[in-house]
Amino acid sequence: MKGNNMKIYIFDNSEALFERLSSFYIKEIKSNPSLKLGLATGGTPVPLYAKLVADHKLNGTSYQNVKTFNLDEYIGINENHEQSYRTFMNSNLFNHIDIKMSNTNIPRGNTKDNYEEIRIYNKILEENVIDIQLLGIGTNGHIGFNEPDSQFDSKTRIVSLSKETRYSNERFFKSIDEVPTHAITMGIGSIMNAKKIILVATGNNKASIIKKMIEENITKNVPASILQTHDDVVIYLDKEAASLLSVK
Repeated sequence: MKGNNMKIYIFDNSEALFERLSSFYIKEIKSNPSLKLGLATGGTPVPLYAKLVADHKLNGTSYQNVKTFNLDEYIGINENHEQSYRTFMNSNLFNHIDIKMSNTNIPRGNTKDNYEEIRIYNKILEENVIDIQLLGIGTNGHIGFNEPDSQFDSKTRIVSLSKETRYSNERFFKSIDEVPTHAITMGIGSIMNAKKIILVATGNNKASIIKKMIEENITKNVPASILQTHDDVVIYLDKEAASLLSVK
């Protein structure tokens, strides 16, 4: 098994997975109120954010001094667009907890100068070491919007979205024509700078890529495979996503 340095947790269902994962985050935030969190969007982390919001409302866990850094944003849509990742984060997490909006960092994809935005975001990431980076994984192995063939030492940059990624995200838009073709993404090199990385995958459609990421050789064809080399990676899987692994 290639990913020997990875801790892998397998749960009977996604509810048990996100219950454990949210408990971990809540414990970490309470022990370090100034935690720096790398956050992800998409369907995968929604249950986690819902549980963090519920805990905040019930138990008052405070995020006032937490800083967050998101992986990516679409290019060409306003941050107030219903499918922008700023809107996603506000709707699913930030608007429901006591975090300071000035402490939430998401690259902007609708500025007059995208390259200046990239420079600014890279500077922010250089000045802040992320304590815990949350990741999902695409069916083609992308992390953030780092598609296959991305350089492992890459920093924040503009990327073209693959057809597979765009069709996967079509469900969030009215049609494929509305899905942006480009995005700004945190690079793999920046992701790997995080002290701890947590990757979450659920469902049968992720089983094949999870096996490649963990059990096969490191390759740019599967960007997430580079996680095998990180010192502190924890993989959270439900039984379906783990179904093809040799060792369970």
